Amino acid sequence: MEMNFAGRVLDMSRCHVMGILNVTPDSFSDGGKFNAPDAALARARQMVADGAAFIDVGGESTRPGASEVSVQEELDRVCPVVEAIARELDVVISVDTSAPAVMTETASLGAGLINDVRALQRPGAPEAAAAAGIPVCLMHIQGEPDSMQDNPRYRNVRRDVSSFLTERMRVVEAAGVKPEDIILDPGFGFGKRVEHNLALLASLEQLHILGHPLLVGMSRKSMLGHITGREVNERLPASVAAATIAAMKGASVIRVHDVRETVDAVSVVAAMKEAGR
Repeated sequence: MEMNFAGRVLDMSRCHVMGILNVTPDSFSDGGKFNAPDAALARARQMVADGAAFIDVGGESTRPGASEVSVQEELDRVCPVVEAIARELDVVISVDTSAPAVMTETASLGAGLINDVRALQRPGAPEAAAAAGIPVCLMHIQGEPDSMQDNPRYRNVRRDVSSFLTERMRVVEAAGVKPEDIILDPGFGFGKRVEHNLALLASLEQLHILGHPLLVGMSRKSMLGHITGREVNERLPASVAAATIAAMKGASVIRVHDVRETVDAVSVVAAMKEAGR
């Protein structure tokens, strides 16, 4: 299955790596490192050299307990970086945003994917995404980032996630988003306990019944810290292990901080799958 990301066409039957580029002061792992446009561009260059097919630019932290920022502040953080990457690098630019104005402006600057942790639930977001005319990623979340980890509950986490994503697809398609432009993300760590995350990972391949490519992000997350006892800057082996499992279960995009190591892991999975054919 091919998808067109603002002129860059990727085969989504393969697994691609998305590098995380947070231009925020408060993201859980790398907040404050890449706020300046020059530093952000240098980081993007390195991730592309390491094999990233996507660069995911985010101007608002969505870590548990994070506060919202104003739309203008998000625009000021994100737009110069998107514009610089689009001018210099051959890579799909994903914008991690829930704000319709940011979707509209960054699409005009060269973004090829809208990656919304709130699944286009904010007023005007489905319409803005449809008008932008680029693919969207709809992520499952229970609650909002500032409160999502207070007391998440599910009857059956995989079924509940599937139901949520199915309903969001119905809404955004009604607003004009093309079905072939939809990617789905089960939302590891967003309103989920460790046992919920593990149940989702164990059953990830069952989400293919929804008929869309899957994006998965577990890099350095607290679920890996709970499992290993490691602090955030010591979770590379666990992150690569989680990415490998996701790739084996058919994820099309793996969103990570550590691109080079994940690209190697995904390459091994791809070689194994090819040999198995």
